[in-house]
Amino acid sequence: MRSHTLVPRLLLLGSLTLTAACSSGASEPSGKAPTDARPDSSSSAVETVDPSKIKGLNIVNDNSERKSCPFATSYPDVPGAQAMTAAMKKDVRGRLAAFRSGACTAGAGRAEGRDLNISHQFLVASGDVLGVRLITQDHGAAGSGLSTRTYWYDGKAGAYRTALGLVATGSRNAFIAALKDQLQGREGVDAGTLHDAFAGRRDRTAVLDDMAFTADGGLRVEFDGGEVGTPAAGSYVVTLSKKAITPWLSAFGLRAQRQTVRPGGPLDLGAPHVPDPAVPTHTASGDDGTDCKKVKCIALTFDDGPAAPETAILLTSLARYKARVTFFTIGQNVAAHPDLVRAEARAGHEIGNHSWNHPDLTRLTPEQIASQLNRTSAAIKAATGQAPTVFRPPYGALNETVRSATTMSPVLWNVDTEDWKYPDAAKVAQIVVGKARPNAVVLMHDIHATSVEAVPEILRILTARAYRFVTVSHLRATL
Repeated sequence: MRSHTLVPRLLLLGSLTLTAACSSGASEPSGKAPTDARPDSSSSAVETVDPSKIKGLNIVNDNSERKSCPFATSYPDVPGAQAMTAAMKKDVRGRLAAFRSGACTAGAGRAEGRDLNISHQFLVASGDVLGVRLITQDHGAAGSGLSTRTYWYDGKAGAYRTALGLVATGSRNAFIAALKDQLQGREGVDAGTLHDAFAGRRDRTAVLDDMAFTADGGLRVEFDGGEVGTPAAGSYVVTLSKKAITPWLSAFGLRAQRQTVRPGGPLDLGAPHVPDPAVPTHTASGDDGTDCKKVKCIALTFDDGPAAPETAILLTSLARYKARVTFFTIGQNVAAHPDLVRAEARAGHEIGNHSWNHPDLTRLTPEQIASQLNRTSAAIKAATGQAPTVFRPPYGALNETVRSATTMSPVLWNVDTEDWKYPDAAKVAQIVVGKARPNAVVLMHDIHATSVEAVPEILRILTARAYRFVTVSHLRATL
């Protein structure tokens, strides 16, 4: 994370206050898309899945807040779809390795100002069909740095399918011919490029790696920049109508199309019994009457959740000491685990906004920033009944454009545990205890099991030193 030096009390108080949609058969380059373009896109391949209905869903999160190598990644782990999860995991790790070798190593080849963001979007999760899109944005890379890929799971066959698996083997030549027909003549596309893109069987699978059904049963195919045209032209989208695509679909493709248009019930991929996750039922008794002018207060803050089961474990630890904290939540995780966010609020904790999928907000337009924050606030309000009043910008990246895009108050920190760097509970606890002082705002992450494991020791030692654990907004109000 970006470093923040210790500041006098008055300065601390100041910081605390602080695609183109294509019609059937049409195509056009979508150009440079923002980090949040896919989740918020008004294109025909809209997201309609409520991830909280996917039983046993686990969102696999990882991040690095190191200034020279910032990244945030997420992908879903769905019971019964292990092969698909393994494919996503392999791809995410591969992209991370490439990013680290190009942006995070000293010497030649290091690219200043890069950050990597990999987020996810559910396309369909119904019956025996699961579809997920991963959206990768590598700011500072060549071209737009944007790429997308879809992953499919066939519960009936118990098999992972690539995007091209939606199309029957015997129909693929006709399908590709239709795509070429729609792409030819577009700016930046020539016959040679198209031929090379689809020349071999392996090339076809790699190029046709983002395919999803529209709400009316058409098929939307997206090509990353440089795949079928010049990199400068950006990505291209082709949408084929339901009438055109249906005869070419595989048996799985037909089921995926049907489950997208008319979801047939809860997702069932044949996994063994998946127990309901434990959600704490702790309830705060009234408002916090702590006067931070008279006693030693400290504000513990937790970013990037909620996560299962880590957040639930954390809530139980906090309840034992009647400690209140502030959670800065990621919107896509709130959507997946609204029950945990409700549990946070019920226990008297503060819920803050940490964007939808953790991009560097200072790299986005005002409209994109507002989308990231507003969508997350809406998810928090849907879960708790109250919209957040505070937000923490990812990586602590804050400028006037970000401030002006929201009425929420930004919250930074002055004790950085760097717990993402140290997967060691004892080390994290030692850092917090060693740096604790009255009115400090401490940065931690509840997506890391070792950070959650460190909390009981932090609470035990600091309670013995007469500290009271309060939310950021309570600290502001009483100083």
